[in-house]
Amino acid sequence: MVPLVLNCRNYEVRLTDLDRLPVDEIDLLGLQAAGIVPGDALSAKVILSGTITRKVTLKGIGATKGAKAAIEAAGGSVAE
Repeated sequence: MVPLVLNCRNYEVRLTDLDRLPVDEIDLLGLQAAGIVPGDALSAKVILSGTITRKVTLKGIGATKGAKAAIEAAGGSVAE
């Protein structure tokens, strides 16, 4: 029997969305406050879509390999 997922509240975030934020340290609450993910989001993951041109630090947000490489290439970091 396959388990049924009732509430899927995990969201993908593009690099371009991060680049537009006015803060350097980004966490789930910051993404919710900026309206990038809904207030009921349980988690977020950054995907390699768009570009990032400035240094940001992700805290408690996942990232794909490609997105992590792009963030680090821009001088940023991903702290799990």
